[in-house]
Amino acid sequence: MSRFVFLGVALALLSTAGSPVAAAPSAAPVVVNVDTYGADPTGRTDSTPAVTAALRHAKSVDRPVRVVFSQGTYQLYPERAETRELYVSNTVGADQRYRDKKIGLLVEDMHDVTIDGGGAKLVYHGLQTAFASIRSTDVTFTNFSFDYAAPEVIDATVADAGVADGHAYRVLSIPATSPYRVSGTHVTWLGETSPATGQPYWSGVDGLQYTQIHDPRAQRSWRGDNPLFNDVAAVTDLGGHRIRLDYTTASRPADAGLVYQMRLIERTEPGAFIWESKNVTMRSMNAHYLQSFGVVGQFSENISIDKVNFAPDPASGRSTASFADFVQMSGVKGKVSITGNVFDGPHDDPINIHGTYLEVVGKPGPSSLTLAYAHPQTAGFPQFAPGDKVEFAAKRTMTPLADAHAVVTAVDGPSGMDHKKPLTTMTVTFDRPVPAGVEIGGTVVENITATPSVVISGNVFRNVPTRGVLVTTRKPVLITGNRFDGMSMASIYVSADAYQWYESGPVADLTIRGNSFTRPSGPVIYVEPTNQVVDAANPVHHNISVERNSFDIGDVTVVDAKSVGGFAFTGNTVRRLDGAEHPPYTSPLFVFHGSSDIRIMRNHYDKGLNTSVVTD
Repeated sequence: MSRFVFLGVALALLSTAGSPVAAAPSAAPVVVNVDTYGADPTGRTDSTPAVTAALRHAKSVDRPVRVVFSQGTYQLYPERAETRELYVSNTVGADQRYRDKKIGLLVEDMHDVTIDGGGAKLVYHGLQTAFASIRSTDVTFTNFSFDYAAPEVIDATVADAGVADGHAYRVLSIPATSPYRVSGTHVTWLGETSPATGQPYWSGVDGLQYTQIHDPRAQRSWRGDNPLFNDVAAVTDLGGHRIRLDYTTASRPADAGLVYQMRLIERTEPGAFIWESKNVTMRSMNAHYLQSFGVVGQFSENISIDKVNFAPDPASGRSTASFADFVQMSGVKGKVSITGNVFDGPHDDPINIHGTYLEVVGKPGPSSLTLAYAHPQTAGFPQFAPGDKVEFAAKRTMTPLADAHAVVTAVDGPSGMDHKKPLTTMTVTFDRPVPAGVEIGGTVVENITATPSVVISGNVFRNVPTRGVLVTTRKPVLITGNRFDGMSMASIYVSADAYQWYESGPVADLTIRGNSFTRPSGPVIYVEPTNQVVDAANPVHHNISVERNSFDIGDVTVVDAKSVGGFAFTGNTVRRLDGAEHPPYTSPLFVFHGSSDIRIMRNHYDKGLNTSVVTD
């Protein structure tokens, strides 16, 4: 049974004869104003119960509906938020400690609904998913900003560093939204205190579990070691959100001005969630922070993310805007459109679009297989439905079997909303006998119905410690008109992985056109499936075209591609960042392994580049 808590005023409004729904002509959507249900745009009180009541009423309206906010600030606490048992790709898998998710704005079993923030700012507290669309169609989230009162990442800036009395020291500047306590030689980060329990929503000590480093002057971020809490002799709270660390060593720290972005590692819930929904749009929003993970689209159809500013609020003093990825699409079909956005300050990849390989672990019948989730971060939700088409692939070659395709007729496995069945395995029955080449432990199965076409256009990627775009789908992909600035790993990465993350599958039609790659790390475009046996006559990926892009590079490789059949690099411009008066670059621009039908032509290169094409 669902668990809801309502404000008394909301219950009273629902029981009165006067309707809180604004009058509208028959052709126009019904307007439901959250303020009418007791939401507080002044930001002084918790608006969660009122927002919940408004959304529940909107669900009862059998016609198009707009749920609207005023131009103010709304506080949303998790204690009275909607709660659902949910299992989400790339998070905590089947771990029962985290099966229940708190959701601030829940659109569930609704159709033709718009959540219009009216320019409002939503401030989330604790650990909760900002908004979700579950089993809904034609849903739009638009025109609001959201942030978290106490993000689960600590952005500690080295405001001062030096040596005093023979001992090194640092002074850290901490954002006002990051409470802490100093005790002895340690700092305890307290998250934020729950008004219900009096305890912090989360806490951790010193450098937490993971660190990346941000240089605000160079506008770069990268993963690295955290020296802040090594050899500490004393910790002093200086007040004003400043902490002094004195060390037993005498070496002067060389990191003044850098920001150490520190966090725990459990992705307990998605920042936002789109599950079993169709035609869902995020548009004209400021996503200043995504708690615990990013926006996850999972087994949904047609998702559009347009003109969303994924970046920290400049007034916050923070440089982190997401605990991990910004956008993760897992098993989505139809079309994924990601256009006109800014991606600034994640802790993992801004965009990752993939399916999931399940490993064959049993053969219970001639036309059925037992399949298992192989990575511990993904489990608990169904991967197949009757009517879906699947492909059987060999793990070692990552290529389809000789008789590779079948249609699902029945599935016995997890529902994605409960734990009544095993969360890591499922039995799938097909419309034909299992191919003879299928091996337990040696074959993976992909749902090729749940694969999207993709357009990634007009976006800006900056301050990214990882890759810019990861994409593995067999449908057409167009990456065009984007600016990738200072990626710390590959700007565009194509994998297909049956050994670690089990993120499927091959690309068959990928166009990378008219993009700008500035200050990239190499390789800029990286194709690296996990096949252990590489055969140029049987490649994993096909038909990749890189055309009319500009590359402003240091001494790095532009393309490193493995197991591709059909790769074209045409009409591109490759320039040196340091100018021809400096020594020539030594890194070959092109490296190919186990690939065929490679075409490199009509490109412009600065002098002093190594235009070699290295192949095996």
